[in-house]
Amino acid sequence: MKKIIVPTDFSIQAENALRVAADIARENDGELFLLHQLDLPLHLANNGSSNLPEAVFFMKLAKEKFDNLLNADFLKGVTIHGDVETGAAFSGIMDTVKRHNADLIVMGSHGTDGIKNMFIGSNAEKVVRNSEVPVLVVKDRKNRLDVNDFVFATDLDPNSTSALKEAAVFAEKTKCNLHLLYVNTPSQFLSTRQAEEKVTAYLKNVNVQPADYVIYNDSSVEEGVFNYTKDVKGDLIGMATHGRRGLSHFFNGSVSEDIVNHSSLPVVTFRIK
Repeated sequence: MKKIIVPTDFSIQAENALRVAADIARENDGELFLLHQLDLPLHLANNGSSNLPEAVFFMKLAKEKFDNLLNADFLKGVTIHGDVETGAAFSGIMDTVKRHNADLIVMGSHGTDGIKNMFIGSNAEKVVRNSEVPVLVVKDRKNRLDVNDFVFATDLDPNSTSALKEAAVFAEKTKCNLHLLYVNTPSQFLSTRQAEEKVTAYLKNVNVQPADYVIYNDSSVEEGVFNYTKDVKGDLIGMATHGRRGLSHFFNGSVSEDIVNHSSLPVVTFRIK
């Protein structure tokens, strides 16, 4: 977590994410790349002229806000780069990740109202689903990422162990306990023996030793993730993603979105490779 991308629209939610990102950078001797994508009104963007008075006005206003943010007290002592760029938010974020070879994206979200209501709307959902690097979604105001217990929810698919390895690295960097969670639901019920065998197969040859693993029975995956995390007083929820296909196996469709949307805790996703 040496190079961290933080998109911003200057909202309080984006500031929350920036505060957390700054804390991660300090603790890992990393640097931040702050990005504001100025999505110009359609008539200006289509003209392709950045010299039009309206375009100049929007750019000047964004630059003033950006410069003020760079001077915020909570960023003191952190190496930070960035600028205002024009263009679509999603493509701008992905390009910035590749250009700087970043290893983490930190984004803000509007509480439990959902990822679709994040500051860049549907673009944020695209980032979570398509990012090659981990994406940390921050909900509420935090001065720092204070994580003691990290719950990594998994379907125990052996093909997803690369995400588990990245989650273990994230846990090490943030100095927290990694809890491995499998939610056993009525629709896909496994006996205790079957579930234990799946856990053993999942952990075989990955060289990851979570603080513990739990087979948790609940009515749905979403309820199981939230209830177990509450039971252990977890501070962070993690999941794996399959890129364009979304979150892995039972983490697809409405289930995946519900977990990211409705969690009051930060959520971090890891791309399966």
